[in-house]
Amino acid sequence: MPGDVLRPRRRTWRPRVMWLSSRPWLPVLVQGCFNLRRLLAASTWGGCRGPMAETSSTGAEAAAGLKTPAQQNGDVSGDASGELLSGSPEPVGPGVEPAREDGKPTQASEEQAPVAASGSGKRKKRRDATRERVVPPPKKRRAGVSFGDEHFAETSYYFEGGLRKVRPYYFDFRTYCKGRWVGHSLLHVFSTEFRAQPLAYYEAAVRAGRLHLNEEPVQDLNIVLKDNDFLRNRVHRHEPPVTAEPVRLLAENEDVVVVDKPSSIPVHPCGRFRHNTVIFILGKEHQLKELHPLHRLDRLTSGVLMFAKTAAVSERVHEQVRDRQLEKEYVCRVEGEFPTEEVTCKEPILVVSYKVGVCRVDTRGKPCETVFQRLSYNGHSSVVRCRPLTGRTHQIRVHLQFLGHPILNDPIYNSVAWGPSRGRGGHIPKTDEELLRDLVAEHQAKQSLDVLDLCEGDLSPGLIDSTAPSSELGKDHLEELAASAQKMDGAVDAAPQDLDTMALAPGKAAETDFVNQEIDPLCAECRLVRQDPLPQDLVMFLHALRYKGPGFEYFSPMPAWAQDDWQED
Repeated sequence: MPGDVLRPRRRTWRPRVMWLSSRPWLPVLVQGCFNLRRLLAASTWGGCRGPMAETSSTGAEAAAGLKTPAQQNGDVSGDASGELLSGSPEPVGPGVEPAREDGKPTQASEEQAPVAASGSGKRKKRRDATRERVVPPPKKRRAGVSFGDEHFAETSYYFEGGLRKVRPYYFDFRTYCKGRWVGHSLLHVFSTEFRAQPLAYYEAAVRAGRLHLNEEPVQDLNIVLKDNDFLRNRVHRHEPPVTAEPVRLLAENEDVVVVDKPSSIPVHPCGRFRHNTVIFILGKEHQLKELHPLHRLDRLTSGVLMFAKTAAVSERVHEQVRDRQLEKEYVCRVEGEFPTEEVTCKEPILVVSYKVGVCRVDTRGKPCETVFQRLSYNGHSSVVRCRPLTGRTHQIRVHLQFLGHPILNDPIYNSVAWGPSRGRGGHIPKTDEELLRDLVAEHQAKQSLDVLDLCEGDLSPGLIDSTAPSSELGKDHLEELAASAQKMDGAVDAAPQDLDTMALAPGKAAETDFVNQEIDPLCAECRLVRQDPLPQDLVMFLHALRYKGPGFEYFSPMPAWAQDDWQED
């Protein structure tokens, strides 16, 4: 019986061997198809590189270009803010390098290796005799959270008047050329997209060696940008102060870190905030690094904030959020006497402006639902428990405004800019443009644009109040700015590495005004004297009290303003 079973297998196998042995050309054909497929893939990638293909005649020459100093120094493994300048950086995730806007791959340096291998190994002369500017291939960027000790060491904190402050520091904004910039000059890009400073500032920055294109100093702002160009701009960075209240740890295990976030501190770097964020404070003061935020809290909202320690835990919890398995409970203090019975608000919410961060109730908005229950009333204001069943931006604040009980000290949704009724019942007697203009004007006059996550450079001309203080230099300062740049030319020529030393090792700077990170002759912010906010002005009466999910539940203590016997000052 065993022989009967094995015998057919032998008869079946032998013809296969004979079939292969009788066709010695088959392995050659397979190998040839494989090589052809690699060649086609390499050619397709070369065609996708746009301007790169215009300056290289062969794959071997492209590979040789990888060894140029500009490309060797083009590492963007540090933090990238998504924009070149501090005027209007685009927010990104915590420590995540920004994706190419045109959707093109960023692994060109790796993909070009097969092309170079298939060449003859001899460098050919460039087709054009004009020596057209060569654009380096983009570097591969690290994905995920990447803030580390080198970022935390950029500057330090100090505490004054109940505020946490960040010492001014030098910072490199880095970005690849965006699709809409290709074919335009740097001068055009600065004048149309980065209006935080006058053009005289950028000219002075060029003379001071602050602007780099593909790691080479920019000599002329009229240079035309190409696809894959890498830009770096060194700026003197000032961050707004936040409350001096500490970020307290509520829980920590192998999966998560849970903290009690104070009001006024953003969760992760955004806008003008970098070191004055929860992510950086945890890294600098608690040595907690590479954290993944599991949910977001508005900058002015306090309370329970959860971070995952690994990407796997982050994905698991986010799946629970998508499946509506996470319960959230907030507490707030609102205007007037809130109804004693439970109130459910299902009004849809529309984003009026993503840039300014303002929403309102509108039938064209997304569906929302929030359940409210009054906890106490002191004769003037009520403490209300809030359970959002959806997660729209500013959902609790907008719904409370619609109900006629806005949060007592909400700087946006309890503002007179909404009209006499302050948005109650969705009644807003002005257009969205008028609303935004009035909100911006109110906070610009108070020097509190940070409440709207804005700075003067973010504002379009139609929103700027010419009577309000501004950090932009006027015409009478342009000559002074140019003179400062002239002085910096000599300093940069004498010590070309000083700026790099200052950015990476603040403690090693020499004791001079130029090298001292806190003073910079080109910085307009250094010329201003801003009034510090009062600590109580940085607190909004909205607090994340409890977060509960499958297998976990975390609480934060009830804030002082939510106590039954609390009274306004």
